[in-house]
Amino acid sequence: MVTSHVLTWEVTQSRGYETAWVDLGHAGLRARGRAVGMAPEPYWVSYELETDAGLVTRELRVSVESADGVRALRLRRDDDGVWRADGEPVPGLDGALDCDLALCPLTNTMPVLRHGLHTAAGEQSLVMAWVSVPDLTVHASPQTYTHLGASEHGARVRFVSEDFRRDVEFDADGFVVDYPGLARRTSARQSDRSTHDQV
Repeated sequence: MVTSHVLTWEVTQSRGYETAWVDLGHAGLRARGRAVGMAPEPYWVSYELETDAGLVTRELRVSVESADGVRALRLRRDDDGVWRADGEPVPGLDGALDCDLALCPLTNTMPVLRHGLHTAAGEQSLVMAWVSVPDLTVHASPQTYTHLGASEHGARVRFVSEDFRRDVEFDADGFVVDYPGLARRTSARQSDRSTHDQV
C-alpha cells in the first residue's frame, strides 16, 4: 500500500509557508515540495526527494530563486555511502543516511520513521547532510532524536543539534505537526493506493 499525503506548514522561522506532496510505501518515500519565505531574504524553494526502501536518502534536488537569481543543487548518496553535491564528493558525511533541508519540516520524517521514534522509546544520534537555504551549501550536522512519549497527535521527539534543542510533535504517520520556533502544520490530507503502485 502506498499512502499519499498533502501537508502544509506555516514556517514561522522564514515567515513563509511550505506544502509537500508525499508518497510513502514499501519502496520508500518520494516527495516534492514548494516553499516561500521572507527571511533571511525573500525566496522561493522547490525540491524533490527520494529515499530507498529503508528510508535512506537517495537524492535531493533543490532549486531556490531569490534576488540573487536561481541556485540549484543535486545532492545524492551513492550506494557506497558517498555523498555528492552536483557530482562532487562532500567531506565529513561518512555514515550519514539522511539529508536535512533547512526550514523544511518534511526532512525530519525519515530518521523518525526509520527508527520508530514516533511510536516507541529510543534515542538515535546521527549525522545529517544539512542543506542551508537559500545558499544551498551542504554541511555535516550531528543530530540526536529522542522519543519523549505520547502526545495529542502522536508523539513528542526531542531534537538536539549542538546547542539547539526543540521538542517536536509528530503525528502517527511520522510527519511533523509542531516544531516550536520553526513550523506548525496548518493542513493535511491522506489517501491510499493499491500495492502495485510504486513509490
